[in-house]
Amino acid sequence: MRKHKLVLAGVTLLAASLAMSACGSRAQQAPGGEAGAAKVAKIGVIAPLSGSLSALGLGIKNSVDLAVKQANEKKTIPGWTLELAAEDDEAKPDVGKNAATKLVGDDQVIGVVGTLNSSVSQSVQPVLASANIVQVSPANTNPTLTQGADLSKPQRPYPTYFRTCTTDSIQGAFAARYLYNTAGVKTVATVHDKLAYGQGLVAAFTDEYKKLGGQVLLADTINPDESDFSSVISKIKSAGPDAIYYGGQYPQAGPLSQQAKAAGLKTPVMGGDGIFDPAYIELAGKTSNGDLATSVGAPTESLPTAKQFISDYQAAGYKEPYAAYGAYSYDAANAIINAMKTSLASASDAKSARSATVDAMANVSFEGAAGKVGFDQYGDATTRVLTAYKVVGGEWKPEKTEEFK
Repeated sequence: MRKHKLVLAGVTLLAASLAMSACGSRAQQAPGGEAGAAKVAKIGVIAPLSGSLSALGLGIKNSVDLAVKQANEKKTIPGWTLELAAEDDEAKPDVGKNAATKLVGDDQVIGVVGTLNSSVSQSVQPVLASANIVQVSPANTNPTLTQGADLSKPQRPYPTYFRTCTTDSIQGAFAARYLYNTAGVKTVATVHDKLAYGQGLVAAFTDEYKKLGGQVLLADTINPDESDFSSVISKIKSAGPDAIYYGGQYPQAGPLSQQAKAAGLKTPVMGGDGIFDPAYIELAGKTSNGDLATSVGAPTESLPTAKQFISDYQAAGYKEPYAAYGAYSYDAANAIINAMKTSLASASDAKSARSATVDAMANVSFEGAAGKVGFDQYGDATTRVLTAYKVVGGEWKPEKTEEFK
């Protein structure tokens, strides 16, 4: 009888010892992983990954993916593994809002790169801001996104929003100076697609162009889903301008140019960074030679700071090109990663570090692929370099690069 009791006691002690050992093992494990496993923080992407603007959106996604992979390889944030969470906004505000809502619901998402379209960002901004998730756009250029509806009295709507590209108030004015002073164009017709980006671009262009002494002979609009531009082209022919300035994206700008030339107009079409893509030339056809565009920054291929990015992007084997916003997307992702170095240093999980990441963004400053990365009091990029391009021999060729002052 005594021997049986001793055996039972031994079994009880062994079970207790194993239980304590198991508890200790569990206590040393990182949440959701094995002992010593890194914690996870995600950087989201909201961009058009399908549809007519997917060439730009996929370049954004891939460039962010590259930055995330490099940060993990270098163990940039000790104890943390970064992951990409990409969502397709289809270049539609409602779809973008749903994408933002999905990312907000993921506790591991700490920052988002996007969007491409300013009109989509108008829907995305308040959703991300409500969760204190930092947003950095590589492509939004509408100035109201950072300075509010009344630009004469700028007031930052969302402290969570930043961008690595310059704004339409700069880009539109730069285009006006190029057309009037460099190209010698004294009269224009303006057309925009009624969306935030196109409307803001034309407004900024018109203000500066008129100040310089240029004449706007016709100001008209199209719908963003139109494909037959015969009506507006007829009005432009009657007005007889020296050039057409278009505010919008290449899916409409390309056919507009093609149809205008087919109708006998020999005037060049000029637009902003929304048309600066090889797809514009494909849509506009052979008669697009002489058409013009502006885009943020200097040509990526010409920048010493971008050589490593270009080399690494090519080595990564992405199927799609980095396109117009690749370098700016790469810089946007690295801006978030730089802020996370501070915010995640003592954080137990990603969600708890969201606000600290927003605060840390104000002090981010580094030499990026597209040049110096930093933000002013509104979250706007501090650099104002732009380039004017012309279609020559079926390709975009840089005409003039300078810092806007």
